[in-house]
Amino acid sequence: MRDRARRLAESAAIGTGPAREAAAGWWGRAGRPAAEIVSPLGWTVACVTAGAWVLGLVLGWAEALVAGLVGVLLLLLAVAFILGRSSYEVRLDLARARVAVGDRAVGEIAVTNTADRALLPAAMELPVGRATAVFPLPRMRPGTVHEDLFTIPTHRRAVIVVGPVRSVRQDPLGLLRRQLRWTDPQDLYVHPRTVALQGSSAGFIRDLEGLPTRELSSADVSFHALRDYVPGDDRRHIHWKTVARTNTLMVRQFEETRRAHLAIALSTNTAEYATEDDFELAVSVAASIGLEAFKEQRGLSVRTHAGPLHTGTGRTLLDGMTRIEGRPLRRGSVDVARETAEDVPNASVFFLITGDRPGAAELRRAASAVPPGVRALAIRCAHGLETGRASIGDLTVVTVGDLQDLGLALRKAAA
Repeated sequence: MRDRARRLAESAAIGTGPAREAAAGWWGRAGRPAAEIVSPLGWTVACVTAGAWVLGLVLGWAEALVAGLVGVLLLLLAVAFILGRSSYEVRLDLARARVAVGDRAVGEIAVTNTADRALLPAAMELPVGRATAVFPLPRMRPGTVHEDLFTIPTHRRAVIVVGPVRSVRQDPLGLLRRQLRWTDPQDLYVHPRTVALQGSSAGFIRDLEGLPTRELSSADVSFHALRDYVPGDDRRHIHWKTVARTNTLMVRQFEETRRAHLAIALSTNTAEYATEDDFELAVSVAASIGLEAFKEQRGLSVRTHAGPLHTGTGRTLLDGMTRIEGRPLRRGSVDVARETAEDVPNASVFFLITGDRPGAAELRRAASAVPPGVRALAIRCAHGLETGRASIGDLTVVTVGDLQDLGLALRKAAA
């Protein structure tokens, strides 16, 4: 008896597998599109209509039957509004895909009627970030082109997804809503605001190729001294004038140079900033110093708490800066300074960019992570503070209260 029951249960389970797959396939083909077309108000009207018919037929309420009939008529009229086939050619064009904060971002939508008949008035929707813009289309004859210009606010640094453009058909009551997608979405990068430093950081690098170190080399740029010739030395470095005077083979000895390389450690811990605007100021300061490094053809590495940024070109740097997000973290300036120093041991200048919350003790601990011989600077960013310079041991601390004062602050640090 038990074996028979077990076989029946297994056969039932086997039978339900294809049934479930068929039901899932039907829902994917018909159910899901229908659910997307019917609005919440439409579902409410449909449920009320069905309930009215049940009450009218079971209890004999004429009023309920009338209400059910009205509901059916409304739904049929809504279906008539969304039926039909649209034939458009839609072009979404952003004048510039990358702008700075405060710049004007302009775009255009061009809609062409590619059908062989006139199309009734409709509407085009354009999602812009979390908002949606609606562009009404008039009655369009075959081949007619309708163009609309739009502007996008760029008050904050962000990556704004523009699109996709979609046409919308719906009934006057909004019971049913049919959408057709015509374009792909595009990204608009609103880069942080930057300022040109005009060589303000040139005082940090003393040598043509970099900072001289105490490591001696047999071949480099910075001449150090003469020494006796040792078998194996390159004969090109023999100093023949000294050989003629002393009758002894002497070769030139050089100091190894470190190629100019800037390392920027940007704290993204919002607890270290008084306001959100102070954090945006820090991002702008880091971006401005990074662009100056590219202008002076120096190496550049940038790291945040989230990891290193791509710094292949100025555009990739600004794109990465645009995606930076600040959030409260348990790790602070000390951690990002240590991680940056580990990633860029060959840096010649080290920038730690943070807010005004970290104190002298924390900045001192952050500076201890920087290798010896590397020029270290901490830039504290807070609106309203007076531009100034201070020293904590070997660490130079610069205060920036406005982005326009960054060049002046760096000149003070170089003095």
